[in-house]
Amino acid sequence: MTMWKAKRFWKEATVAEVEGGWTVQLDGRPVKTPAKTLLVVPTRELAEAVAAEWDAQEGEIDPNQMPYTRAANSALDKVTVQFDEVADMLAAYGGSDLLCYRADSPEGLCARQASGWDPILDWLHSTHGVRLNKIAGVMPVAQDEAGQVTLRERVGKLSAFEMAGFHDLVTISGSFALALAVIENRLQPEEAWELSRIDENWQIEQWGADEEATELAEYKKAAFLLAADLYAKAYVA
Repeated sequence: MTMWKAKRFWKEATVAEVEGGWTVQLDGRPVKTPAKTLLVVPTRELAEAVAAEWDAQEGEIDPNQMPYTRAANSALDKVTVQFDEVADMLAAYGGSDLLCYRADSPEGLCARQASGWDPILDWLHSTHGVRLNKIAGVMPVAQDEAGQVTLRERVGKLSAFEMAGFHDLVTISGSFALALAVIENRLQPEEAWELSRIDENWQIEQWGADEEATELAEYKKAAFLLAADLYAKAYVA
């Protein structure tokens, strides 16, 4: 049995200001999420990005080519209804942050980690008063409980749409600190991505690149940069 696939039925996708933000309309009819929630986003810029994805569809609708739409759906149908759970999960990354786990050798890798990651941990301390402890190896390192509370409070200040972008920044990089540095403009997204890849890039320099791993890294990088752009488009000053 062939699965039915939705096809383009509209001529034009437009944006309209509504109560609570902006929505996307297809020939004047509002778009809804899979959970049948009216798709309302916080900024015109994000609404225009969603509308552009709908306008770009030809023939069968391909959700894989609609990342902003998927993110908006996720913010409304998932993050909004379980906001505290998502915030708790993201804050927990601060207790096992990538930047806290260092190599004990070789010297070159240790130096590269220190020069790249220590300034971000120092920034986190000076800006938010949170000092994350470091350790050589992979054994868990205990973190200050008060600091973890501070990180949770910071996440709790995000909107559902901002959190959708922040979620991917954290989970893709493995670092709460790098993600926070991006959304607070301490790092550009490209810089943060490269810092998250110090270990992998070191290995590539020593042993060469693997085609499959390179392809996966490019996919993750694109998703990371998209998450940063989503956050920027969703941010309301």
